Amino acid sequence: MKSSAGKYYIGLDHLRAIAAFMVFSFHFIHIPFPFSYDPTFIPFSLVNEGHTGVALFMTLSGYLFAKLLDGKRIKYGSFLWNRFLRLAPLLFFMVTMEGMYECLHGTTTPVRYFLEMLKGVVMPILPNGGWSITVEFHFYLVLPILLYLSRKSKYSLYLTVCCAILLRLILREEVGHIQSLAYLTIVGRIDQFLLGMIAFQLRDYIQGRHFLVLSGFTAFAIFYWYFDKAGGFFHNPSYPSNRLVWVYLPTIEGLVYALIIAWYDNSFVHSHGRVSRFVALIGTYSYSIYLLHMFFLKLILLFLERYIMPVSSMPIAFCFSVLGFLIMVPVAALSFRFIESPFLKLRTRYLIDEPAESTLEMKAAEETETLPT
Repeated sequence: MKSSAGKYYIGLDHLRAIAAFMVFSFHFIHIPFPFSYDPTFIPFSLVNEGHTGVALFMTLSGYLFAKLLDGKRIKYGSFLWNRFLRLAPLLFFMVTMEGMYECLHGTTTPVRYFLEMLKGVVMPILPNGGWSITVEFHFYLVLPILLYLSRKSKYSLYLTVCCAILLRLILREEVGHIQSLAYLTIVGRIDQFLLGMIAFQLRDYIQGRHFLVLSGFTAFAIFYWYFDKAGGFFHNPSYPSNRLVWVYLPTIEGLVYALIIAWYDNSFVHSHGRVSRFVALIGTYSYSIYLLHMFFLKLILLFLERYIMPVSSMPIAFCFSVLGFLIMVPVAALSFRFIESPFLKLRTRYLIDEPAESTLEMKAAEETETLPT
């Protein structure tokens, strides 16, 4: 979607649509199929373990902000205000709807639910994917520091990734497991934001490297197939997992997704034809799909089973997830139109252009020439 700076990148909305589909399909498929199911067809592992779509969202955020802020300064208060207007209204709506549902079913009380949700500002406990918005907010808090470090040294972001890996390794040795911190908090997700920023810095190198990206994605699909066979998210061997894989899994996800994002964004002239605009429109609605789809999954599945056929295999479940995802699009369109859009009109500009280095040098040279000798 177009930012307050007037920037719009249709290719990034294509990738948002893919990330939303991965998360939707992950939850949809595992209604009829247990989480212990492991597909024999390698690419299906990325759907069977579609929670990895969250990593794609996080890496996209890092890449996009690096792209928007390149050569610019920010009014940090305005930046936080804009992000609040972008994320809070729909998040508040979803949390309210979930609270009403739980209170009506007697699983909580309004006061208890309200106090629990207040903790979600700091802790990743908000329902229906809302926990990831808490992580995103934590990224916004450290973004000025990351921007400062990246301008001081081109190696600072790489070093920060290494420090994050080392921290997870130490915590695993101390606590015995790291999965929850690696998946649900900035302790693991910071790698993905940082690698997205690094990918933007390396965009000229990645541009046109089709074989590199294809090889990286193939290796990633094989890795996730092996991860899936070993028990995946919930059975490796249990949740939370004590396996070493959770120390470096966020880094691998961020590395591959960052490579794909920079390649896709810079290697092609993206069409504005009907198909491209439709996929991009799904990307625009992806936030609504992401936060609201849990309310509709079972209804969609029952509808498809009743009017088409029962789900008897993984391929059928996958095809149904595509149909279900398309059914969610008009629902998300309504959400975007009536919940998100009214608040987006209140955003203000937060970017401040900085003179290019060459311009500063020219200005200094001109001033030197005019000085009396």
